[in-house]
Amino acid sequence: MPASAVTFGEALRVWLKIGCMGFGGPAGQIALMHRILVDENKWIDEQRFLHALNFCVLLPGPEAQKLATYIGWLLHGTRGGLAAGILFVAPGALVILGLSLLYALGRGVPAVDGALFGIKAAVLVIVVEALLRIGRRSLKTRLLIGVAGLAFIGIFFLDLPFPLIVAGAAAVGFVVARASPGLLGLKAVAAGPGMSAPGRWRQATIAAAVGLALWWAPVAAAVVLLGPGHVLVDIGVFFSKLAVVSFGGAYALLAYMAQEAVESYRWMTAPEMVDGLGLAETTPGPLILVTQFVGFLAGFRDAHPFSPVAAGIVASALTTWVTFVPPMMLIFAGAPFVEQLRSSQRLSGALAAITAAVVGVILNLTVWFALHVLFGKVEEARAGPLRWYAFDPLALDLTVFALALVAALLAFALRRGLVELVLVMAALGVAVRLLLGA
Repeated sequence: MPASAVTFGEALRVWLKIGCMGFGGPAGQIALMHRILVDENKWIDEQRFLHALNFCVLLPGPEAQKLATYIGWLLHGTRGGLAAGILFVAPGALVILGLSLLYALGRGVPAVDGALFGIKAAVLVIVVEALLRIGRRSLKTRLLIGVAGLAFIGIFFLDLPFPLIVAGAAAVGFVVARASPGLLGLKAVAAGPGMSAPGRWRQATIAAAVGLALWWAPVAAAVVLLGPGHVLVDIGVFFSKLAVVSFGGAYALLAYMAQEAVESYRWMTAPEMVDGLGLAETTPGPLILVTQFVGFLAGFRDAHPFSPVAAGIVASALTTWVTFVPPMMLIFAGAPFVEQLRSSQRLSGALAAITAAVVGVILNLTVWFALHVLFGKVEEARAGPLRWYAFDPLALDLTVFALALVAALLAFALRRGLVELVLVMAALGVAVRLLLGA
């Protein structure tokens, strides 16, 4: 069916279906969209789908949600992009809100605590699996391996901010791509003018202006109504900043988010951050919805002048808003330039270097999670500019370690899916807590 023959009602039903079935992280979600949109419905051809994906990867934010927004825009303009982007997120956002409520109100219930106990082991293995998968795909040259190593050293030992690491990697890739693209695993191509859409600057300006106004309106309202020091203002500003540096997906962001949410804002503990990722793995939609869980707990625990549940729901909604409005704004602003962006080798080089740096950041996240999951007490230690984590090797939690081995067997040997892995480990955690009293 040609794209021009697709009715808006048909598209709405398909986008809702994709939003409800989008399990398995970005790879699974992109594969699902390809099957439904390219293979089954034939609303977009293979080449255009891949071109759209390349454009979306260049921008911050969850790539699968951006891809849905862009294809919705191709089919039905602005209303199509809005429908696709919102329906891609809404089902998962409602589920994670329900899980956040259960988490906050159900602590102390043996079955709930047991499930969370087992999920911790699953999360550790999931992060290791993501590290290996992204590393194999991204580290194609020695330079990229070096960028990944420097990113790990910078964030783990020097405590450099994640946005600074992203900016530094992008600068390296941007410069190297022109002189020696082979060092980044790129092929030299002749520069071309690319195709351009008429009125593209006007559309980009309008999209940026409207998007910025919508993005910051609830944050400004929180400042006016509750004061600049209120937790909702902190949530709005922090997750807005997170949204514009979210290259590399949720796994890359978790290290930066954990550092700020746990150590700076003290909204939650490190084990709770692990729990949040485990819950997000069981929901449809972007994995970056874990930010909603963090926002919910922050509001729930600093509720004034609301009740804890009301504050948690408002904070959850605000977090989701400032996380997803910016990437959608960038899609609407950048869509008319897609062909020109796709033909830019410098931008491709910047993306390659950013992706390599993300591998180093995910390695930092893996070590951080492993220490907090497997050992009872982990303390941050510093000496001048150096930072590391001190722990007692004898404090290894053997029960969690055994569960982690089971999770590794399920993931790597038996190749079970993420949702199945989390559910199985949650059941084992309940069994361990109830039967063995661990």
